[in-house]
Amino acid sequence: MSESSEQPSVVIFGGLNTCSRALAALLVPPDGKRLVSHLRIVDKFSVSPPTTYLGAEFPKVLAQPDVEYRQVNLTVPSAVASAFDPPNGKAPYSYVFDLTGEVNHDRGEVIAIKMTFTVARTIAMEAAKRNVKAYVRLQQPVYESSDKGSHDETEDVKPIRPLDVWWHETLRMLASTEGLNLVILRSGFVYGPYVEFGLYALVITVASVYGYMKKPMKTIWGPGKEPVHTVHVQDVAGGLWACAEWMKVHGRQQANSIAGENIPFHNDKSKVKEVEGTCSPDDKPIAPIFNLVDDSDTTLAKGGSMITEYFGTTFEFYSNFETTLAKLKLEDLVEEINEHHVSTWTQMLQNSKTPILHTPLDAYMDKYSLSKHKLAYNNGKIKTIVGYQLKYPLFNHETLEEVVEKWKEEGTWPRLDGY
Repeated sequence: MSESSEQPSVVIFGGLNTCSRALAALLVPPDGKRLVSHLRIVDKFSVSPPTTYLGAEFPKVLAQPDVEYRQVNLTVPSAVASAFDPPNGKAPYSYVFDLTGEVNHDRGEVIAIKMTFTVARTIAMEAAKRNVKAYVRLQQPVYESSDKGSHDETEDVKPIRPLDVWWHETLRMLASTEGLNLVILRSGFVYGPYVEFGLYALVITVASVYGYMKKPMKTIWGPGKEPVHTVHVQDVAGGLWACAEWMKVHGRQQANSIAGENIPFHNDKSKVKEVEGTCSPDDKPIAPIFNLVDDSDTTLAKGGSMITEYFGTTFEFYSNFETTLAKLKLEDLVEEINEHHVSTWTQMLQNSKTPILHTPLDAYMDKYSLSKHKLAYNNGKIKTIVGYQLKYPLFNHETLEEVVEKWKEEGTWPRLDGY
């Protein structure tokens, strides 16, 4: 029997604008050993021409044999069902990776329900029908953790914003889906090569601007002790794959007994009644959950200092008086805060040795990015039970340099004299 016939056939739903590109590169590396016999990636975006950022490496992944990209409206059940049908002569898909979900915090609750909850439910119901061996859901960092405690998977982390609440409600629904071999991977804040979404890509960009201006980068959230735990995108990919392999061995019932956690209710009871597919607020669904962060124990002060130091400047805090005023009217100050650096980023792009006309990177900090974040996860469970070993245990100057240099190589980050 050939090696490819023994390998699983895999479909990835969503995440083209987040982590599915890194996962695909792990599964079918252009220069390395394949882990799958066939890979299909399904999302709403076009890749030719691209309607979202792809990064320099992903087109090489798509050029591999037995790799297929399908542009699909994931809100249409029949289109999702069709995406589960394997190509002629190929085995049915045995692993499903669900990286769907709305990640833009300026979107309203109706969009959050439609693009996060309902899309995931449609995919999960079809996956259960097809008896897939593993269904791995990636949960973005949509929670706030408590000030004290172990920060392990038993902690009742809280979703804060409407978007976050429906990401959490999605987990309750998935855990209640009969016949679904579900594993949930809860990630910290993601960074890494070609990761242009999320908090850290923005912070890295803005820090570079203040380094260029030779001014300190400041925040109102002193003294910066809040945890904002990080994870490299390649570890997200590795963790997803490790969870699928683990589930294949155990199946849902045994997986629940080994790693199952209760997923508490954190929604408005009246709203839940109006949405098809939600489980009762009184239900206590259980599913295997694993946290995935690196070993850096990154805090606002620690991460901010490390990043700004890389760009030759400092990370500082506003005075107590300035901080009090800013907290009272943060929404009103968003534009004023951005005046300090957005125009300079544009100038940096124009002054690059080769002027940059298009980049996915933005220096504009919206209310979400300027707000306080507090997320601490313990990563011991995935190491012990799944046996996953981090490829990038620390977020430091070395890993940051890799990120910036990859952007420079593809022409989306400015090359400036003396900087």
